[in-house]
Amino acid sequence: MALILVVEDDAAINALIRKNLELVGHECVSAFDGEAVSYEIKKQLFDLILLDIMLPKLDGFQVINEIGGKIPVIFLTARGSVQDKIKGLNCGADDYIVKPFDMMELLARVEAVLRRVHKANELFRLNDVTVDLSGRQVYLNDELVDFTPQEFSLIEVLIRNRNIALSREKLLETAWGFDYFGETRTVDVHIHNIRKKLAWEKVIKDEQPDKYAKGKKRRGVSNHLILSCERYRRFGG
Repeated sequence: MALILVVEDDAAINALIRKNLELVGHECVSAFDGEAVSYEIKKQLFDLILLDIMLPKLDGFQVINEIGGKIPVIFLTARGSVQDKIKGLNCGADDYIVKPFDMMELLARVEAVLRRVHKANELFRLNDVTVDLSGRQVYLNDELVDFTPQEFSLIEVLIRNRNIALSREKLLETAWGFDYFGETRTVDVHIHNIRKKLAWEKVIKDEQPDKYAKGKKRRGVSNHLILSCERYRRFGG
């Protein structure tokens, strides 16, 4: 779990980013203008800052100069020109993401920066299961469980996006790769194997994509898969 400062003047976007980061286990603080960053970083030590460029009072380039490389920064901005990207990275940003963005991409980039900066082993623990994300090993009651490389890739995607409902198409794209042309049925086969090996029948759940929408489930829209874990422990990264 990391403490992340989200600096975005659009309240709706700020709230959406916070919600998704908190769903996967991070703690977040919001700021809505450039001057607020100095105040917040004096109050507590952040692991990462997500920083917009076009901010009131001080823009993102001014803010990152004030931070002076003390805290990792990911620029999250609508300014997508090559010149802006070069300027942002030369100012010391660890990554540069252009709006609009896919939330899963943002979460993956956040994890990548945290891993790169902290360089610690990542352990995810839920009840009797321990997943060593760095060593790509899975343990049940401290005993090593035999996982195929593809099963591990799938469980890693579910863990890094825990508490977020993912379609089978999205799981194919992220766990198998963009160039995989197999059917979504292969996701169900691997999910079945993971559930059986870890006794996770009640942990990896099927959930309707519009859980809170009015009306019944829409025809032709399959349930999404979600690794549901309100109480877990995460170490490193």
